[in-house]
Amino acid sequence: MTLQALLAEVEPDWFRDGGEPLPADLLRRARGSRLGRRLLARGLITDGLVDALLAPRPGHDPATLAMRWPKARIARLTRDLGVLAHAPAIRGEVRREPVRRLKRALGNSYLLALDPSVWDARLPAAAVRELATGMEQALAGGQGDDDTPVLDLFARQGRQELRAWAAHRDPALGEWVALLHPREPATPTYLPERPVLLLCTHHETRAARA
Repeated sequence: MTLQALLAEVEPDWFRDGGEPLPADLLRRARGSRLGRRLLARGLITDGLVDALLAPRPGHDPATLAMRWPKARIARLTRDLGVLAHAPAIRGEVRREPVRRLKRALGNSYLLALDPSVWDARLPAAAVRELATGMEQALAGGQGDDDTPVLDLFARQGRQELRAWAAHRDPALGEWVALLHPREPATPTYLPERPVLLLCTHHETRAARA
């Protein structure tokens, strides 16, 4: 993957001039020229949006990280992380219809939330209530069999969990995850380090075997 391909994956809203998003035509032309790409990358660094991802240093190639973690793989990982973060609420939900909806929406990932060997899901009662409230609202938000709201909830939470973990373990990955999606406000995270590392390793290993 070249810098051109990498920048093409970045959400347009991250490219700004004076706080305003770049016009679509200007962004398209910038992505298509070598000088434009350099300016776009410099803008991300100058605005403090990236440091580790594009930092020139021996043994570091942002294209390699982007190929290891393409957007589709990030999406699968962050959904699982979001499901796991909601494990206390999922385990506490015993009503027939919500359980049916969750099982249908999540497939095998539903079992991940039930597995105490991955995470014991121990959180303060207030945090569990907050997770349960958000999940219930998401379940109520879809019309008919539309699972989009609850899947979006898990994906957003998963991105927050991954970025919080990566800030200490793999800052470049955290920056890459942020740039692949629209800007999001920071929200509370719940997962300890071990389950996040476990899922990151699992997804990377599964991709290597595919």
